[in-house]
Amino acid sequence: MTYKNILSSSHRCKLYLSTLFLGMGLSVATAQTTTDPIPEADQANISKYFDQYLKMGTGDFEERTPLDLSEVSETQAKVWDLWVKANNAYNEPKLIALGDLRPQSKGKWVLPSRLEANATMNYYYGCKNSIKPEAGYPLFLYLHGSGDRNYEWQTGLDICRGFQDSPSIYFIPQIPNTGEYYRWWQKAKQFAWEKLLRLSFVQGDVNPNRVYFFGISEGGYGSQRLASFYADYLAGAGPMAGGEPLINAPVENCANLAYSMITGANDDGFFRNKLTQYTQEAFDQLEKEHPGHFVHRILLLPNTGHSFDYRPTTPWLAKHVRNPHPKKVMWENYFMDGQKRKGFYNLYLEKDPAGRLKWTIYYDMNIDDNVIKLDVSKVNYKNVESQQGIGLRYERTYQRINRGTIRIYLNDKLVDMSRPVKVIANDKVLFEGMVTPDLNDMVSSCAAFYDPERVFPASILIDLSQQGTGIEEVGADNMAEKGYYDLSGRKVSHPQQGVYINEKGQKVFMK
Repeated sequence: MTYKNILSSSHRCKLYLSTLFLGMGLSVATAQTTTDPIPEADQANISKYFDQYLKMGTGDFEERTPLDLSEVSETQAKVWDLWVKANNAYNEPKLIALGDLRPQSKGKWVLPSRLEANATMNYYYGCKNSIKPEAGYPLFLYLHGSGDRNYEWQTGLDICRGFQDSPSIYFIPQIPNTGEYYRWWQKAKQFAWEKLLRLSFVQGDVNPNRVYFFGISEGGYGSQRLASFYADYLAGAGPMAGGEPLINAPVENCANLAYSMITGANDDGFFRNKLTQYTQEAFDQLEKEHPGHFVHRILLLPNTGHSFDYRPTTPWLAKHVRNPHPKKVMWENYFMDGQKRKGFYNLYLEKDPAGRLKWTIYYDMNIDDNVIKLDVSKVNYKNVESQQGIGLRYERTYQRINRGTIRIYLNDKLVDMSRPVKVIANDKVLFEGMVTPDLNDMVSSCAAFYDPERVFPASILIDLSQQGTGIEEVGADNMAEKGYYDLSGRKVSHPQQGVYINEKGQKVFMK
């Protein structure tokens, strides 16, 4: 039974919610009624918003509907159901129907010309073993090397069919253009990977916690970069016969995925062996500092050049499953072909601290017993080793930055929402109080992450420019209507136990 089949039927939704969301990390209370959790008028507004978001890639869902904790799981399921329906109705080339992985299993996407001219991505898409696992198939994205693109694509299909990782689904793309566009990390290809993730989650055949990116040679470079850029979606990554300077693929971002990297010890083209060694040293050091967070297997094969046995990578990766809700997040938000991410795991930038400047910003979040500590810094790079015009090693320094607005999305895997939550950002207490689940957060996070595991029921909005002394009073002239407001400034129709601000700007503790 798939996510798609369960969520597409509101009449069966109650019956299957518990089974469905155990695999998605969302706890579901047993319910006896089949009443729709979201009124029809609100469903129409949500569907309209999702349609706009799919077309524009941006937008705010303004409506707020506070929820009781007991309503969260059922409402999450309905929000995802509406997202699936909006995607199915959206006019775009979809993934081809899932069948066996074979030469006839081909599709193509025309990538946006604003990102890359005349870019058509052909792809193979299919499964090994037609008996789908109960939680869904693992999904492998394979990126080929930089030889003749027709030969490389066909060879990719041949070798991937031979890997011992069944049952699995493979997406095997062909690079759209050659020359300067023969790079898997460029922005047109970013569009393709995000579309792949979105559609595979919506289609319902893929286990969202078992997605893996890997590749060989040019695909090794690409998968190393993409592993850092999209780490929050991945269970694992496996670059082979590659090696990137770490300024292009910060290791910190890989704190919560499984990382396999294999390179020939004699493969010195573009310093691949040396850069693989530097990557290994970085992973070893971070795993020592943060035990259990940097699972890795990095090998320099003795007496080996650019070619070797590629078969061990995917079986190793397939053993690992994503934790979509880590309480420790390390995120260096860097530019990849001129683009940055807007969110990572449960962090979302409402206002990037970098503003319009070409700054790289580092976020370090730790959650312990309902206390969220977030450090935000500007990263400065200084080259300390170069050869033949290639920067091999860099020294980093960090400078605290006190501007920008960050939304911290939350669920019951991250905090106990029945108790007060405290947020300390750059050593300032910027929030302390109860967190109220809200339909707005579910809808907004669903559109932002398009991930069934990240339909977050609550959030806290943090303004780094605030001085922060714990709970601060809000002037009554800033409130449009009388009533109570939570500490994120959202109106609460029926305050529960916790700290609120009333219409006079006074702090009130509701018992």
